[in-house]
Amino acid sequence: MHITVRYFASIREALGTGSETLDTSAATVGALREELMARSPAAAQALAHGQAVRMALNQAMCNGDAPLQAGDEVAFFPPVTGG
Repeated sequence: MHITVRYFASIREALGTGSETLDTSAATVGALREELMARSPAAAQALAHGQAVRMALNQAMCNGDAPLQAGDEVAFFPPVTGG
């Protein structure tokens, strides 16, 4: 299925891109994260399970169990702090 993936802040910097469209067979956001981590050492480090990474599906926060459908937009970003 064809989806859009967006990366923000330090994840974008580590991967060298802010977004991409790709075909995936991942059934969930968590499976997509695993698939992306397998693509390169930089992705493995930026998206590692030990890293604080937030995920959103179609602009709504989600966890790794969220199911994917064709045309979805998934975003990965570090926690945001402010003050």
